[in-house]
Amino acid sequence: MQTDGIFQSTDKAMTRVGLFYFWHEPDYTLDMTPPKILITRLIPDLGLNLVKEHFPTLEVFTADLPPTREQLLEKVRGVDGLLCLLTERIDTELMDAIGPQVKVISSMSVGVDHIDLAEATKRGIPIGNTPGVLTDATADQAFALLLAAARRITEAERFLRAGKWITWCPSLFLGADLHGATLGIVGFGRIGQAVAKRAQGFGLRVIYHDPTAQPAFGSQPAELDDLLRESDFVSIHVPLTQKTKHLVDAEFLSKMKSNAVLVNTARGGVVDQTALYVALKSKRIFAAALDVTDPEPLPMDSPLLELENCIIVPHLGSASKWTRDQMSLLAAQNLIAGLNGERLPHCANPDVYR
Repeated sequence: MQTDGIFQSTDKAMTRVGLFYFWHEPDYTLDMTPPKILITRLIPDLGLNLVKEHFPTLEVFTADLPPTREQLLEKVRGVDGLLCLLTERIDTELMDAIGPQVKVISSMSVGVDHIDLAEATKRGIPIGNTPGVLTDATADQAFALLLAAARRITEAERFLRAGKWITWCPSLFLGADLHGATLGIVGFGRIGQAVAKRAQGFGLRVIYHDPTAQPAFGSQPAELDDLLRESDFVSIHVPLTQKTKHLVDAEFLSKMKSNAVLVNTARGGVVDQTALYVALKSKRIFAAALDVTDPEPLPMDSPLLELENCIIVPHLGSASKWTRDQMSLLAAQNLIAGLNGERLPHCANPDVYR
């Protein structure tokens, strides 16, 4: 066994070069050229070990922070398969750097807004993603944030830790009730529907805005303006596209109820954070809870961090052990399928096969 406290390899040789590790079979047949594989971060063992079982020669970036753009552009040159995270921007420049030999790009994420899908499809590159497995974890996170904002949990905990709690008080940190309130869900895909399912147990009335979705879990469709006017809680579950960029802007926020709570577990770019700051600061809405920001990480001088009525956590929607394991497994399966010339189990640009 070889180990440096971060990695272990029991049946394969391991070589370190800077921040990268290379796994390889010590007696690999010399007349066979293994595919060149790059994994841009250290993913959970379930997925990493599966890749190593199929392709013992691979390169993994081991630092806590993502590779810089310069490092990435250098390391992707000539790869046959790339497994990346949402922290890497996969655009025309990067695809040019990779070269025409690439067979697959697999992202350990359900969202693929960091990848130029149109360009990848034009080049015949299948793009893998990891849908489905993070639905429940993200829905749990959305509801956790909704509850925390409604009952002012983080604000109250800071108050206690600061030694300000003197006695029980009938007016201390009064929050919002869920039972009998209305939850508006913007985007009613897998995660939006999972949030609606959870809302049933809290006695919430659920309405949603999504022209392509059918009612589920007792929910009813609504026009966006009607949803904003009626909802006590608004939860965002749309992908980030040109159409949804800054969907939550000053006009959107002005149509919400003054006692409403905004929850975003989708993508940070869906919310105009300047407009949100103004709405929260002026008490135009009651509170906001954000799992995602733009940019990520959120700069420490962001004015949102000054607000007591804004909860922000570091993109933890899928951050459960089981979920991240399964995401790594799906990402590995997509990578392996692409390298073997097979159709990806989960392909974000299926037109590539037409």
